[in-house]
Amino acid sequence: MVETRDDPTIVEPTDAIIRVTATCICGSDLWPYRGVTDVDHQVMGHEYVGVVEEIGAQVATVKVGDFVVGSFWASDNTCEICRAGYQSHCVHRTLMGLIGTQSDRARIPLADGTLVATPRQPDADLVPSLLAASDVLGTGWFAALAAQAGPGKTVAVVGDGAVGLLAVLAAKQLGAPRIIAFSRHPDRQRLARDFGATDIIEERGDDGVVKVQELTSGLGAHSVVEAVGTQESMMQAIHATRPGGHVGFVGVAHGVSIPGELLFRSGVHLHGGPAPVRQFLPELLQLIWDRTIHPGKVFDLTLPIGQAAEGYRAMDERRAIKVLLTPTDVNETRGSSR
Repeated sequence: MVETRDDPTIVEPTDAIIRVTATCICGSDLWPYRGVTDVDHQVMGHEYVGVVEEIGAQVATVKVGDFVVGSFWASDNTCEICRAGYQSHCVHRTLMGLIGTQSDRARIPLADGTLVATPRQPDADLVPSLLAASDVLGTGWFAALAAQAGPGKTVAVVGDGAVGLLAVLAAKQLGAPRIIAFSRHPDRQRLARDFGATDIIEERGDDGVVKVQELTSGLGAHSVVEAVGTQESMMQAIHATRPGGHVGFVGVAHGVSIPGELLFRSGVHLHGGPAPVRQFLPELLQLIWDRTIHPGKVFDLTLPIGQAAEGYRAMDERRAIKVLLTPTDVNETRGSSR
């Protein structure tokens, strides 16, 4: 439902308040929508771009009027963990989903470490791609890097949601010559090919693994991205990887358990978890600004935030890959979704 809430205010001197230009619904938002994750009047949303309207006294790297993109984890970007490139595990991190960005305005903690400003106000057609960088592009990029995608590698991507599709894009940008996308849906297959997939496999589970082996002389892929978060998808990813290969897992795990014997026998590297999107934002924003990549294509439905419930239904029923939400007109009552 969409409800009216008071505008956010500065709480800490490191905060910024942004007027949200665009936000969206994430595949992970569907877990509470489906009742898998318990919520009670929880605000929603963790992806956002917008214009800075107010800053706290200690904010120095962004200013009022800047157009900014931020990660779904707020981070100081200065602690030892951040400096190692894992801002999603910052010692002072705040999950933006607990604050909620499916709204007209949002408070961004640790603004200096979280927000990255664009060179100037972007053209309207760049906004969806910049919004994608806030989570799904950065997460897909991290997954491809964790899977060691690159020149000479065969990459397989388990999951044809926005993250999986953008992992395809990332693998292509990283130089992988062969990219296998698992998908049963023609619209997602087309987008996967547009982003760089060379092969499409419609089978899942063990049948999907067999197809990968057939394409790789029985060896399996060098690099596999897991972008779903279920037991089946994780097992599919591990079994589709050749010995010595790498799995990059970024699907929010629900009921996933990996047998120790499988880990011991497989000879597969596993790396993943919440993506440190902030690490990649400067590079990704430049690629978008230069129009080298177009990750905004994953948004195939745009709705006003007042119709957020329809957006959730569309994604839940797989009528939409990813839904972009536009803010309430300034002359209307402001709202936020929960």
